[in-house]
Amino acid sequence: MLIKGFENTPIAAGEELLALPGFWAAYLMWLSQTEEHDPSLYLFGVDGADADAACDALGDEDHWPVFRIPFDDGHTALVLGRNVPDDPETEYFITHPEWGRHGHLATVSGHQSGPGLSWRELQHIARTPDLNAPGVHTEYARLLLLLPALGDQDLPGDAAVMLGGALAQAGVPAELAPHLAVALLVDHPLWEPAEWTLPAASPLSASQEPFLGILHCDGYMSPRCGTRLAQGITREQSNRLARALGTWPT
Repeated sequence: MLIKGFENTPIAAGEELLALPGFWAAYLMWLSQTEEHDPSLYLFGVDGADADAACDALGDEDHWPVFRIPFDDGHTALVLGRNVPDDPETEYFITHPEWGRHGHLATVSGHQSGPGLSWRELQHIARTPDLNAPGVHTEYARLLLLLPALGDQDLPGDAAVMLGGALAQAGVPAELAPHLAVALLVDHPLWEPAEWTLPAASPLSASQEPFLGILHCDGYMSPRCGTRLAQGITREQSNRLARALGTWPT
């Protein structure tokens, strides 16, 4: 498959990997690291062999898996495993066929950048699949795939309950899902929770008026701190993106 900007890389659709018994443990276990607890396969309810097999598939240097999460108005969130030898990373993007380049959300690696999504945006994308576009359409899987890009200091009170429900749907034992949900939300290993606000109507500078409707992140490591989510797009395209992200009136 081809993705703009990655034409000469061994990218392959990764959606079929979600069926592996150890997929969610391989994908999310690092995120469950907290100050009090180390990551544990026990919380995921899988054995080591299944998790190892999924890790091998996710880290295949000859097949970089990309997970497509299509949502409103032709937009797609992409989760790309860039399995460069000795320097792997996972990239989180938003793209649209009319854009010249991707909107960068976050990078998970030794050179991390994030957070890339507020809870409001994450939940809205998960709940608004474009069923006519290829990719992942199941709400719980969409939520979990984008979860590592999250960083929000104003999580709603029911966030852990909602995440626990998604984990249970993904196969985590029901009695363990609430504990795992808390571990995944409480202490991101790579960045601090951020504040997300809509930009003011006043110009950012003498020459650049802000595009309204797209949330701004105050986390200094975030690609969305002081920078528009998608560079080079028009105001009309930005408005469409804001509506697709659930932060602009429809």
